[in-house]
Amino acid sequence: QVQLVESGGGLVQAGGSLRLSCAASGGTFSSYVMGWFRQTPGEEREFVTAITRNGRTYYSDSVKGRFTISRDNAKNTVYLQMNTLKVEDPAGYYCAGDQYITPFIYMLRVGSEYDYWGQGTQVTVSS
Repeated sequence: QVQLVESGGGLVQAGGSLRLSCAASGGTFSSYVMGWFRQTPGEEREFVTAITRNGRTYYSDSVKGRFTISRDNAKNTVYLQMNTLKVEDPAGYYCAGDQYITPFIYMLRVGSEYDYWGQGTQVTVSS
C-alpha cells in the first residue's frame, strides 16, 4: 500500500514562496506519475501540476510560470516550489500518485485517475 505524506504548508505573505514536499512509501516511486491538486472548502478539487515518470511536467494556467514540480526518485519525494504566491492560491494542497495513469494532460488533470492521495497540507497567503 502506497502512502503519501505532504509537508511544508504554512502562512506566507503575498509574493512570497513556499516549498511543499510529498514523501512516498510502500511502492516503487519511480514508476509513479505524481500530481498536486488543491481544494478550498465548498469548491471542487483543482489540478495544479503533474510530473510523469520520465520527468515531463504539466501545469494549470493559473500557476504556470510561478510553480515548479520536481521529483527526487532517490528520496521517494515530489516537490512543489511555489513562488510569487497570490491571494487566490490558498487551499489545501494534496499530493497524488498513480502507477498506471496515462501520461497525457487530459488524464493527468483528472483527480479520479489517481489511486493514492496524501492527507493534504494547508497553504495560507496573507495580503
